[in-house]
This record gives sequence, structure tokens and C-alpha cells, in this order.
Amino acid sequence: MRKIIAGLFVSLDGVVEAPQTWHFPYYDEDMGRSVGALMDRGEALLLGRGTYEEFAAHWPHQNPDEDPMAKLLNDIPKYVVSTTLADPAWHNTTVVGYDKVAALKREPGGDIGMSGSPALVRSLLRDGLLDELHLLVHPLVVGGGQKLFDDATGRVPLRLTSSTTFGTGVLDLTYERA
Repeated sequence: MRKIIAGLFVSLDGVVEAPQTWHFPYYDEDMGRSVGALMDRGEALLLGRGTYEEFAAHWPHQNPDEDPMAKLLNDIPKYVVSTTLADPAWHNTTVVGYDKVAALKREPGGDIGMSGSPALVRSLLRDGLLDELHLLVHPLVVGGGQKLFDDATGRVPLRLTSSTTFGTGVLDLTYERA
């Protein structure tokens, strides 16, 4: 069975919203390697509608010869969990209902990666469909914004399987369900 593997940038106060406004001062080669390794594991990408719209507005317009992430994100099969997105314009994108995610895991192929999409991550974690949670915890209190977890997530026991501290103070943490 394929694994669903999520990776998120998060602040010390749990904020995951708009990391492009606060995470770049902490970006270094270590973080680049970590993010790259995580992205390389996925043979498909699972996104929530909001993250899809942000990515689709940016990545198709980037030069893949100058940015290898553009080639990866533009070429990889993308599944968007949405009830409102009808006609995705970004190449290689399929819209699925949340009820189809378990079936995606059973399809042959490699792991399914996730980037961002915190509401979807919460739902998958709550429902036992998320296999690995990678958090890049930044030594910063953002002070406001969408948090990774809320009361609706409920209790979900996790087991730390890997931890690394980067020179910038960012913690690279990997969790699986306990």
C-alpha cells in the first residue's frame, strides 16, 4: 500500500499559514536537502484546494531549467481534494473527493506526498490515512494565523521516528502514528 507523507513548515506557536512570509530567513542547505528528499519520495502529490490554487498560480510559470522544483511539481501527477474545484487547469491534475483518498493509497505505485494543505492534513491524520508527518519547526513565534491543529483534530497519538536540528535552529521532525 502507498503511504501518504505530509511535510509542513510550522512556527513554534503552531502556525502553518503563509510560510512564505516568515520561513525564508531560516532556509539553508540543510532545509533544502530535507525538503528535496521528501519531495523526491512522492510519485504523486495530494493537495487541498487552497494549496492547489496557490501552487497552480505560481509553478506553471516558473522555468524548469532554472528551478528543478518547477519541473517536479509541473510533471508529477496531482490529486486535489475538493468539492468546489471543477476544471483544474494545471497539467496532470485530477480532482477527487475526500472519500476517494483511501482508494488512492491502495492503487499501485509509489508514495503520495503532500505539501501544505493543513486542513487536509488534519483530516487525514484524524481518520488514520496519514502515514508520516514531517514538520520543519521554525524558532519563531508568528503570533497569528492558521494553526496546524485545532480542537476538531481530536487526540492522535504519534511516535517520533526522526529528529534533526539545523544550524538555523529549525527542527526537522518526523512522526508516524503510534
